[in-house]
Amino acid sequence: MTEAHTDERDVTRRTLLQRGAGVAAAGAATALAGRLAAAADRPGPAAALPATVAGVRIPDTEVARHTVAFARDVSSPSLFHHVLRSYVFGALVFDRQGARYDRELAFVATVLHDLGLVEAFQTPSERFEVDGADAARRFLHRLRVPAGRVDVVWDAIALHTSAGIAARKRPEIALVSVGSALDFTGNGLDRIPADVLAEVLGNFPRLEFKKVALDTVLSLCRTKPMGELMHPFAEVGRRHIPGFPVPTVEDLLMNAPFTE
Repeated sequence: MTEAHTDERDVTRRTLLQRGAGVAAAGAATALAGRLAAAADRPGPAAALPATVAGVRIPDTEVARHTVAFARDVSSPSLFHHVLRSYVFGALVFDRQGARYDRELAFVATVLHDLGLVEAFQTPSERFEVDGADAARRFLHRLRVPAGRVDVVWDAIALHTSAGIAARKRPEIALVSVGSALDFTGNGLDRIPADVLAEVLGNFPRLEFKKVALDTVLSLCRTKPMGELMHPFAEVGRRHIPGFPVPTVEDLLMNAPFTE
C-alpha cells in the first residue's frame, strides 16, 4: 500500500473515531442533563441526615437537601460517606478555630467536591477536580443558586487538592480542602478526639474507602492518563500501570524545544 493510501486510511480512521466519540459524548451529555434536571426537581433525600454529627450542624436548607439527594443518587455509598465525613471533619477543625463561614455554602461545596470521580461527569482530558466543579456548577444553576455562590463552590471543588492555594482563599474553600484531605490522608486526625471520631465514623462508615478510592484513581489513570499530567494521581499510575505514558515534570523540562 502506498504512503498516500496509508495516510488516507489513517485520516479516515481518525475521523470515524472522532465522530464516534462525538456521538458518545452527545449521548452522555443528554443523559447527564436529564439526571441533573431530575435531581433539581426532587424535593429532598430519601433518608434525611442527622441534624448534627459530633456537634456539627448539618444544614437543612432547600439547596442543601437537593445537594444531598443528588450526591447520594450519583455516588457510590463509600464516596457519599466520604464527602459527608469531609464536611464534618472540616467543620470540626474550623469551628474549633473560631472561624466564621457560610455553613450552607461550605456544606454544598464539600458534598459535591468529588463529582469528578463519578464516571457520568468525567470528560476525556480534564482533571477530575475541574470535571467535578463543572458538574456542580451545572447542578446549582438548575437550582437557581446565585452566580456568586456558584463561583465559590466551583473554586472550592477545583482547588480542593491544592491545599497550599485553597488555604489562602475564603474559609468555605479552605474548609473543603482541609476536610477532604483529613479524611483521605488522615492529616490532622490527631486534632479529632477519639469519641468525636467514633461518632463521625458511626454515622458515616468508611465502607472500604481506601480500596474504593485507589480503584477510582487507577481507573482515571487508565482511561484518561493525560488528565493526570502534573497531578498527584500520576504517581499512582506509574507505580501500578506498566508503561504508564504520562511524562514527569523532569521529562517536560528536559524535552522543552530549546537549544541549550
